[in-house]
Amino acid sequence: MNSADSRTPFHRSARILLLLVLLAAGALLTACNRGEPMAWRLTNVTGHMPDLDFKLTDDQGKTVTGKDFRGKAVLLFFGYTHCPDVCPLTLAQLHVAMQRLGPLADDARILFVSVDPARDTPEIMHAYVNAFDPRAVGLTGTSGDIEALAKRYRSAFTREPDKGDNNYNVSHSSAIYLFDRNGKARLLSTPANPQDDLVHDLSLLLETKS
Repeated sequence: MNSADSRTPFHRSARILLLLVLLAAGALLTACNRGEPMAWRLTNVTGHMPDLDFKLTDDQGKTVTGKDFRGKAVLLFFGYTHCPDVCPLTLAQLHVAMQRLGPLADDARILFVSVDPARDTPEIMHAYVNAFDPRAVGLTGTSGDIEALAKRYRSAFTREPDKGDNNYNVSHSSAIYLFDRNGKARLLSTPANPQDDLVHDLSLLLETKS
């Protein structure tokens, strides 16, 4: 009898601890289902960058705005079709990421904004982005429009002077900006981030219903 009594407090404490663990797990699951604290691996920029907003020309020659992509998760990237390395590598990696996402990728769009509008016509942009992924959209516009959009998202680029042979390079930032289905800036990916991190966070972003 005394032995049984001595074990009772331990068993009671164990049951209480188990209950607390289960309650904590349930609370965490509820938070995730509500789209609250996510285990992001990329840089979380929620509340620190403006919504997706622009007015440019897409690779079909149509005027589009940020609102045209509501309901889709968006990956925004600045580059140009004559880029010798960073742009083709990034677009190839984004294509692989889309493939890894499977059917979820249908609700995502890659927006490739040209920082070289003088050479990147809608037709050239269309052929270029579609060589990488059918969910990629090329965007171009006036130099002023592009500069304003880059400034909006703290992206930078510098064009070399054109010596008359139409052969010059453009130095540009390589970050990828991720927006949720409501056009809210949520995450920032850089070349230093493993592709697994991008796939992980984009999957969470796509699974979160607005």
